[in-house]
Amino acid sequence: MLQTLKTYFGYDSFRPLQEEIIRHILDGNDALVLMPTGGGKSICYQLPALLREGTAVVVSPLISLMKDQVEALCANGISAGALNSSNDETENAALRRACTEGRLKLLYISPEKLLAEANYLLRDMHISLFAIDEAHCISQWGHDFRPEYAQMGILHQQFPHVPIIALTATADKITREDIIRQLHLNHPRTFISSFDRPNLSLTVKRGYQQKEKSKTILDFIARHPGESGIIYCMSRSKTESVAQMLQKHGIRTAVYHAGLSPSLRDEAQDDFINDRVQVVCATIAFGMGIDKSNVRWVIHYNLPKSIESFYQEIGRAGRDGLPSDTLLFYSLADLILLTKFATESGQQNINLEKLQRMQQYAESDICRRRILLSYFGEIADHDCGNCDVCKNPPERFDGTVIVQKALSAIVRTDQQIGTGVLVDILRGNMSPEVVGKGYQQLKTFAAGRDVPARDWHDYLLQMLQLGYFEIAYNENNHLKITSAGSDVLFGRATARLVVIRREETNETKRGRKRKATVPAQELPLGLPNTENEALFEALRKLRKRLADEEALPAYIVLSDKVLHLLSTSRPTNLEEFGNISGIGEYKKKKYGKEFINLIRKYSE
Repeated sequence: MLQTLKTYFGYDSFRPLQEEIIRHILDGNDALVLMPTGGGKSICYQLPALLREGTAVVVSPLISLMKDQVEALCANGISAGALNSSNDETENAALRRACTEGRLKLLYISPEKLLAEANYLLRDMHISLFAIDEAHCISQWGHDFRPEYAQMGILHQQFPHVPIIALTATADKITREDIIRQLHLNHPRTFISSFDRPNLSLTVKRGYQQKEKSKTILDFIARHPGESGIIYCMSRSKTESVAQMLQKHGIRTAVYHAGLSPSLRDEAQDDFINDRVQVVCATIAFGMGIDKSNVRWVIHYNLPKSIESFYQEIGRAGRDGLPSDTLLFYSLADLILLTKFATESGQQNINLEKLQRMQQYAESDICRRRILLSYFGEIADHDCGNCDVCKNPPERFDGTVIVQKALSAIVRTDQQIGTGVLVDILRGNMSPEVVGKGYQQLKTFAAGRDVPARDWHDYLLQMLQLGYFEIAYNENNHLKITSAGSDVLFGRATARLVVIRREETNETKRGRKRKATVPAQELPLGLPNTENEALFEALRKLRKRLADEEALPAYIVLSDKVLHLLSTSRPTNLEEFGNISGIGEYKKKKYGKEFINLIRKYSE
């Protein structure tokens, strides 16, 4: 096992749980594996596929994901192929022949194609194991339900002696039980890896309006020069407008959403994978098929609908284990819209409950990582030190007067207004709605003009969280005061609010780029251990040239993490080069000479 791991993948040791899972599969047993994105799921079926006789059949929901995995395997000298609708018939015929002749170690296939081939191709193959990737798609409780996945239960009926491994990065308890039941897994062991991704920083910005979001995003990207990132938006139109804003500021940006033609979507994904664009603005349709290891940051322009979705999307950053940043914007408008969607959905109660848990995460004033982990049933016994709450614990102040002004305005309008009109009244804005209803005559009109509009939006979110008012979603989102709110309004109770901290100015931030460095324990002994940044850039250029020659994404040639290790330890012969974690025999022989020559030149 270890020899195969080193030869093909270039690693000297397994990550937690990997070895146990692989032994379990090699013994011919079924398994359900939960591992966070970037936690090393693929090795759990790729290694048994290399060690068992026959061909492993990997069911994957997206063509782009298959293409990525197959390229990475072939780049490691492993025979793999993908049978899907994007191939022409000649390619598929050659693949079928390779499978029946036993020349392929791994065959990737979509669930639709698998069902079509079950009685033909699969019957003529010697199958070593079935791997069902993104297994949460099987369950109606999962967040990406795919009906054709639900028919995968036929595999155990037709091939009772072939082990099945189901893998997913996000599945709560109900989804896990559903996966086991639908796949008819045979006394499976469930392996649950830690969901902690300590290399991801977690930050939430509350109550920001569009202009402020744009400024924050531009400052954020300036701190990540040239580094790849994804911005998730709730609507297609928003992906377009955010992308235009970034392009106007000279940032290479692509758009990805379900309204684009398949060819435009493929082009956007391809440009991102091959570093021709720095940023993708996308709806949630994007990213499931991306194995790009060097995404350094993820921004959520809007609140996601559940912690599962959020966790999976931020998981696309820092898959190589190096420091990466995540930022979530959270506004009352998002909450109102998502509540409307959840209420109108087929699974109202579940979706409202999931949204509520997402809301609790965004509004938390305790360590955010602990909230994420507890959602997945994992208890953390200490604060993470890498989220905004840990770095800047919230300060509170007596906000009774602020709350009374807002609640008084709600009462004086007979509780017939939403948040936008409320802020207009408090700020003294003569908007058409205010004038149309004569609200400028109210005693509370302009009572809060000393508080900026953006701060009012933040305070209203806090007041909602504290239970001082509710939103009547069935009454045009009007605000209704609760009994707790009445107590504050009439002086029977005080209200404590969190001090709003705004972004530092650009000047104080210049030169504050987070550098993605490799932990000292991963460096080979006896070699230098301070990184040469100029060498790293030169290695990146060499990697890009080699990748372009082979029409491969750069990170498939060598990952960013490997380049950091090379520019830190600076090996000068093939043996030292092969000892770098992540470089297997095949890559050592194929690329070693060119990289070593470059490093020698720099060392001299």
